[in-house]
Amino acid sequence: MKQVCAAFVKAQKEFAPALKSSTNPHYKSKYAALDACIEAVIDALNNNGIALVQRCRDVPTGITVDTLFIHESGEIMEAGCLHVPAAKQDPQGYGSALTYARRYCLMAACGIAPEDDDGNAASVKTKPIAKKEEPKPDIEIPEGMTILEFATQMFPLCATLDELKQMFKQLYRQSSNNTEAQATIKTLYDTRKAELGE
Repeated sequence: MKQVCAAFVKAQKEFAPALKSSTNPHYKSKYAALDACIEAVIDALNNNGIALVQRCRDVPTGITVDTLFIHESGEIMEAGCLHVPAAKQDPQGYGSALTYARRYCLMAACGIAPEDDDGNAASVKTKPIAKKEEPKPDIEIPEGMTILEFATQMFPLCATLDELKQMFKQLYRQSSNNTEAQATIKTLYDTRKAELGE
């Protein structure tokens, strides 16, 4: 693994930030989509003789993604895997889980993090946390989408723990008549919470 490791170190010096070029329509906050994550690293990897491969495996509860770096010498560096549960066993549920898994597995493997593309992230002042919050109206689930499909798509777009908590509380309450849905929503919440470093 000597050659692939040496090449990866050189490539990592050339990695760009994963720009938050996509927008979460519900919170109007930006996030780094899968294409932005790939763009941040693919040229640097290829220029140093490394191919990026992400193998996908379906499992009974969702999708597992393995990220590999294959050097032109034939050496392979494995960067671990990530499992993401699918909220629903249909193409949309698996597609959402796959995109989520690929995006975060790639960022973790390459050691990159999302960054604002306007350079103003560091200058944003933190708003004081209110002791009591006014009750918020129910989140409107788009027509034709289940609450689990909505949670699967929206939790990864929450850029802060506060956004995630607000989304979780409302969706968990709205699914109070379905304990299985609540359990899946809690799993999705815990996964995203861990990714945010909490």
